[in-house]
Amino acid sequence: MNVTSATPEAVGQALQELREWLHEAGVRSRRFVRNPVREYRRWVEETGFDYPVSMVVLVDVMLYTFSTIAFAQRVAAGYFPGSLALAALLIVYLTGPPCVVLNLPPRPVLLASMTMAGVALFLMQPVPLDVAPLILIVVTGEVAAITRTSVSTIIGLGMVAEIMFFGYVGHIDGLTWFTLGILFGWFTGQLLNYQRRYLYQERDYQEVRALQAAGEERRRIAREVHDVIAHSLSVTLLHVTAARHALQTDRDVDEAIDALADAERLGRQAMADIRRTVGLLDGHHAPQTPEPGLDDIEDLVSDFLRAGMAIDFRSEGDRGQVSAALGLALYRICQESLANIAKHAPGAQAQVRIMLCARHIDVTITNTLPAGALLRPGRGMGISGMRQRLAVLGGALTAGPHDDGWQVSARIPTTGQMPCIAAAEQNLRSVLLSMTQKTPQEGM
Repeated sequence: MNVTSATPEAVGQALQELREWLHEAGVRSRRFVRNPVREYRRWVEETGFDYPVSMVVLVDVMLYTFSTIAFAQRVAAGYFPGSLALAALLIVYLTGPPCVVLNLPPRPVLLASMTMAGVALFLMQPVPLDVAPLILIVVTGEVAAITRTSVSTIIGLGMVAEIMFFGYVGHIDGLTWFTLGILFGWFTGQLLNYQRRYLYQERDYQEVRALQAAGEERRRIAREVHDVIAHSLSVTLLHVTAARHALQTDRDVDEAIDALADAERLGRQAMADIRRTVGLLDGHHAPQTPEPGLDDIEDLVSDFLRAGMAIDFRSEGDRGQVSAALGLALYRICQESLANIAKHAPGAQAQVRIMLCARHIDVTITNTLPAGALLRPGRGMGISGMRQRLAVLGGALTAGPHDDGWQVSARIPTTGQMPCIAAAEQNLRSVLLSMTQKTPQEGM
């Protein structure tokens, strides 16, 4: 391996990722200023803890309120201007909305360490009826709600030790009540954490039940296909044999024609039954040509342009990292979105942006709303189908009003993998296809 050539490449990759992160941070900052509630909701959904946005906002409001009051107490006590209280205030503030703006996931140990450091700075300047220890109670509950019991227990004991230390040196009044408060916060967080685990367990049960139901339905379809083939081929072969016998022995053309007509009728009926049954799995014929990909999106846009739609298309980044599955997903998203624009907003101006970044792919389709067009969420299968397509690749899609128009935005990680469920379904389709292609001897 050539180390001299690999090092600049690694540095260039790191710089590229840093530029992308700074660019995204700027975009998220502007979006947070315009609509903080929506950004909070997006951040909470991406953390994967499944807590309501209102709960997260309430925790941040409590932290900001207690830290602001603690700072004001020290200003009123004559500590201002002092760097300790101000530094403590800034440290506590960093655990709130800045994480949303910078898209930083909550790290329990880091969150607890920053909070304990901020509270320690507050407590180094004691005041009467100090509210700074209340910050530890809130964060203890927050940590217990998002991490394992062992970790939250250690963090809770560390916060109790901090309270006891400052109580021992005489900087805290009501040591017992604050200690009980930390215990109560830890207990509340544990209840929320258990509830979240039960939610995950119920989701797993539902997924198992859904897989079992799907498997039973596939087995039923397979049985129906087998019954249709076995019955129809048996009767059809009998009619064909009768026709051959009539022609060979009796030279009775009319009898042979009647037998062949019955065989034809049964064959058509069996084919219709097979198509209807197999169509429960997939209503489309198997493709005979390669699936479209990223390079075909320009042709797709050209087709809409020739049809009269105004589209501004731009694609940036390295196309070499896009696999066939990612390319097909990007193509289908653009195809469905542009088709929806042509159907629901005729005459609108559309904009298609595809950003091929180092670790993910962003695709955004926006359109204006012509006069008379109604701004309402779609109830068809288009958006749901796109979400399901991205879910198997580890991506996510959002669709809804944006400024004065409509926007479909998706992010797909370049490391997304197809789950085993999709592979199993593909194998099942192959089995059903092979069943329809068996000879009569194999099918009996």
